[in-house]
Amino acid sequence: MKLCLPNVSLRPLVFAAALGAASAVHAAGEADVKKSIEAFIGAPAVEAVTRTPYGGLYEVLLKNGQLVYTDESTSFIIDGSVIDTKTRKDVTQARLNQLSAIDFSTLPLEQAIKQVKGNGKRVIATFEDPNCGYCKRLGKELAQMDDVTIYTFLYPILSQDSTVKSNNIWCAKDKAKAWNDWIVDGREPGKASCDVATVEKNVALGQKLRITGTPTIFLADGTRIGGYVPAAELEKALSGVKPK
Repeated sequence: MKLCLPNVSLRPLVFAAALGAASAVHAAGEADVKKSIEAFIGAPAVEAVTRTPYGGLYEVLLKNGQLVYTDESTSFIIDGSVIDTKTRKDVTQARLNQLSAIDFSTLPLEQAIKQVKGNGKRVIATFEDPNCGYCKRLGKELAQMDDVTIYTFLYPILSQDSTVKSNNIWCAKDKAKAWNDWIVDGREPGKASCDVATVEKNVALGQKLRITGTPTIFLADGTRIGGYVPAAELEKALSGVKPK
């Protein structure tokens, strides 16, 4: 996953050495698995529990958006991906994509930098930090695309300098130009001042949407793409978006 992440641990430390450490109390079903896992964590951290068709495993969705797995008696916890050997599909990632989809219509697009390329019929929204190397790579890929409308939410989570750059870009006379000058061409945004509450709102919005790294991309059907993807891969994803 090609994401820029803040310099903090985003995974619960409680799972670092969880194998074999969970409660040995037998759990009769999903509700009991939830109860047992929360007893092990010591907090009401479980969003949902679902039995999977893989080896008697239970999928445990945590409230921070993380997926882990356990067995019926919660005798162990697996913190990693389940791969279907027949299809070679990353079942965990596919499930996370499903769970992390959003209602695109609820995004406050007025808080984003808008760029219309060609007819602009295809629509994406991105959450990006100006100091994210993968965002710079994505910017160069997006520059090659046509017939797309791009909404860029400035999402400074990597450093204080990210906030400074985001504020200067948002306050620029031509926001889209200032963003592309920096993210594509490396020309630092000039100092500018205005009401930067929008950038602060974007950070709060991103946290609400459980965006922990940049870039994060949303397609018009709500599909989330976590991390940098090349233009060809993004084109393929866009082709699968059904028109409303």
